[in-house]
Amino acid sequence: MTNLSENKSNNHLIYLDHAASTPVLQETINEMIPYLGDLYGNPSSIHTYGIKSKMAIRIARRRVASLIGAKSSEIFFTSGGTESDNFALKGISKCIRNYQGEKNHIITSSIEHDAILETCHYLEKDGFTVAYLNVDKKGIIDRTELKNHLTEKTALVSIMLANNEIGVIQPIKEFSEIVHNFDKRIIFHSDAVQAVGKIPVNVKELDLDSLSLSSHKINGPKGVGALYVREKVNFEPLIQGGGQELTFRSGTENVPGIVGFGKASEISMLNLKENFHYLYYLRDYFINRINEEISGSMLNGSLESRLPNNVNFTFLGINGEDLLIKLDEDGILASTGSACSANLQKESHVLKAIGLNHEEISGSIRFTLGIQNTKEEIDKTIRTLSRRIKELRKFSPTQYRD
Repeated sequence: MTNLSENKSNNHLIYLDHAASTPVLQETINEMIPYLGDLYGNPSSIHTYGIKSKMAIRIARRRVASLIGAKSSEIFFTSGGTESDNFALKGISKCIRNYQGEKNHIITSSIEHDAILETCHYLEKDGFTVAYLNVDKKGIIDRTELKNHLTEKTALVSIMLANNEIGVIQPIKEFSEIVHNFDKRIIFHSDAVQAVGKIPVNVKELDLDSLSLSSHKINGPKGVGALYVREKVNFEPLIQGGGQELTFRSGTENVPGIVGFGKASEISMLNLKENFHYLYYLRDYFINRINEEISGSMLNGSLESRLPNNVNFTFLGINGEDLLIKLDEDGILASTGSACSANLQKESHVLKAIGLNHEEISGSIRFTLGIQNTKEEIDKTIRTLSRRIKELRKFSPTQYRD
């Protein structure tokens, strides 16, 4: 495994932002290196170098498919989760409308990743209607609300398997059953970027028609993802050209990235059970210590239906960004929420959807654990958190006191 440690002021950095990105494992890097060097052939070429690149992609496709219980022919590679979400919503819904003109209705949830929500806003401008399902205070979608929004015009339902901010896992199998019992022609898509590699995901068992995943969330390289599309589900390609990626996504393939994604998928599948239990233990240890030792703290999202690596808390009387800066000074790296929205300075739509007010949202911090984190790192984080929160509360405009 690659050396994941760095120094900051001679102190070991504690990385607790794995929902944003994960370190690439050394085994994965080793498998990528030949395709960054001597094996530089274009996989569309019919000479030896091209054939070797093409075979490498084929192996990677099989590995990614195995991770989610799909067929290789149902996987095509993209540049990441955002592109996969765009392909699923735009390509599938537009194809349905073109062949079944009355179907122009989409259902999603209010806590989806921006890649879904912004794509839905785009489709609304293109003549689609979109229903945004509410969630309860734990972040769970109500089954009855989903049923009530289904109509004969519904073309596609897209509900994330696990939330990127609060880690809440939705009962996707029940939802897909509700949708397909209503109308088998409705396509059910799930953004599973945060779930794959953390919990078991099988597209057949979940009865999914489409699913998005990303390499750099499972210790693979950035810039590569995949979209699963069930056989016989039609959709329109968004990128025209030479017909690469099973004719669905034209453009010369990112061979080193795809190879790395495939290797990361293989490692993730082999270690899934062991990693799940380890992260589950660390997560609960982290949560319990915060609850016991830091007053004015509140866990955001369901504890029972939660990813094994997600710890999202509101600390009353502090500003989350101020706390992040202090933690970073101490060599502890975390986030206030979605890394994809951080540069936009937007208030978290996820925390707002579960009923938090402005003060509670501004005082929230997301810690997401990875396989290299240790109990000793959690102990140091708790000590540092407690000290820094007490310091910040002394200057709190809300006058919160421990």
